[in-house]
Amino acid sequence: MDLLAKLKKTNLTGRGGAGFPVWRKWEAVKEAPGKTKYLVINGSEGEPGIKKDFHILKNFLEDFFYGLDLAVNFFSIKRAFFYLNPSYYALLEKDLRRRQPAYLEIVKKPKDAGYIGGEETAVLNALENKKIEPRLRPPFPTVSGLFACPTLVHNIETLYQIALLAKDEYRQEKFYTINGDCLWTGVYSKPENWTIKQVLIETDNYPDFPFFVQVGGDASGLVLNMDQLKQAVGGAGSITVYSQSKHAPLDLIRGWIDFFARQSCGQCTPCREGTYRLQKIFSERTPDWALAGEILSALADTSFCALGRSVPIPIRSYINNVLKRSDASLWPDFPMAAAQDLCACF
Repeated sequence: MDLLAKLKKTNLTGRGGAGFPVWRKWEAVKEAPGKTKYLVINGSEGEPGIKKDFHILKNFLEDFFYGLDLAVNFFSIKRAFFYLNPSYYALLEKDLRRRQPAYLEIVKKPKDAGYIGGEETAVLNALENKKIEPRLRPPFPTVSGLFACPTLVHNIETLYQIALLAKDEYRQEKFYTINGDCLWTGVYSKPENWTIKQVLIETDNYPDFPFFVQVGGDASGLVLNMDQLKQAVGGAGSITVYSQSKHAPLDLIRGWIDFFARQSCGQCTPCREGTYRLQKIFSERTPDWALAGEILSALADTSFCALGRSVPIPIRSYINNVLKRSDASLWPDFPMAAAQDLCACF
């Protein structure tokens, strides 16, 4: 069975967060017209709370490069680009250079590229020395990507899993990064269909105190309470545990907003102005929750890329799933009724 057939049979999905079937991306690049095609490895890993790609490069470098070789050979690609998180580059450069094939160019992600610098099309702009901001899609990179040529963009873990698949060692597992108020933080390979609760229990990280979690990333991830853990881990596989008694609600909300405001590329007005206004609102002693809700609704509906559309996710899910269902005596000074005005805007 050839590699594409194996990809179809297992329905391996990309590990960058979107979960798109790998075989569909391969078929799109294969069928795209044009003699020149490129492969780009997105090693940005800029979402807070996710460390799986570094774990793979540190512990499974040969498998990663084997997966890369397989993809390059399948498409007869002459040039590939490895766009890498600068801190990872500093720590792993010697090992990467030792194994670097002639067709591969390793590019250190600019330090000022920020979170948005890991968005798929922003990576392509960075490699073309253009302004690091997302592109309008369609066309998709599989049709018109790097230098307007068909381009296969893969995450580090995706290539690692492709290597296992080719060696008949693929076990339908994925990497989970576990952080926060738990005993054994770290990166674990476990079945991809496990629930959040299963992952926490089997890694001995299920707390014995009231808690909630954020899954899929510490910035854009969904916040869930203890009764909502019978679902799979979305996004890029992170679980961050929060002790319910340790974290003040406004501090968490301000932290999420500050992150997105710092990381906005400024390309679109809703995200640029919206995150700035949210920062101002929540710097006040008494935030205007209703106005914040209107801004978050506009961000969700009109932002150009996923960064702006992600801003409401942790805030709204935290209020609805955790604060509304918790004992109000935990946070006696928190204006729950006003916070519910925010959620009413969606």
